[in-house]
Amino acid sequence: MGQGADSKREEFRKYLEKAGVLDALTKVLVGLYEEPEKPNNALDFLKQHLGASGPETADVEALKLEVTELRQKIEQLTEENNELKTKVKIISEDSLKHGHL
Repeated sequence: MGQGADSKREEFRKYLEKAGVLDALTKVLVGLYEEPEKPNNALDFLKQHLGASGPETADVEALKLEVTELRQKIEQLTEENNELKTKVKIISEDSLKHGHL
């Protein structure tokens, strides 16, 4: 029975490693270890840092800024496009009047 349990444990360990769970836990535990002022509730620290698997706040802020800049660029290019369409229309109409097209 001992070998079956060991085999099952090893299989589970490989599963956790493959899924990135071991790395995530290690990083959070190292972060807790390196924390100069240990939090009152270590479990809350772990939950908070494990739950933060999304983008970092700085990344989110940078992306928001990029979105704002890109929206402004779209607005500028749309305006420029409309101006150019108007110019093409005027030139086309002028050419038709003078029989150039």
